[in-house]
Amino acid sequence: MKSVKVSEADGMVLDWLVAKCEGVVVVHRQWAYKTSRLLTKRSVDLGGGEVFYEPSSNWSQGGPIIEREEIDPCNYTSRRVSKVAALWLATKGVYDFKMMGPTPLIAAMRCYVASKLGEVVDVPEELLK
Repeated sequence: MKSVKVSEADGMVLDWLVAKCEGVVVVHRQWAYKTSRLLTKRSVDLGGGEVFYEPSSNWSQGGPIIEREEIDPCNYTSRRVSKVAALWLATKGVYDFKMMGPTPLIAAMRCYVASKLGEVVDVPEELLK
């Protein structure tokens, strides 16, 4: 296991962290040419079509999390950068978590993971290769 900052997580690492928060069991599968993806364990066990788990790039997986958890994606622009920020809307009416990202889904999933697991988390080293 290796520690990573949630604010820097993306791709398969971020998807694995979301799966951990959601209780979704995933399988890391590597193919030729060093291509690797996460698959839902359920799709692997049933032998049906493989279902990739990619909530940080697939709106049909990440969108329901944003809606359910009331994460508020917004644009942040300064003279130097224009990025998307996701703000975790707390019940007290204040924003507890703020994460940046190049897309709304990445920012929102970073925000979700940080709210559940903290801002530094351990991930399997095989996902970092």
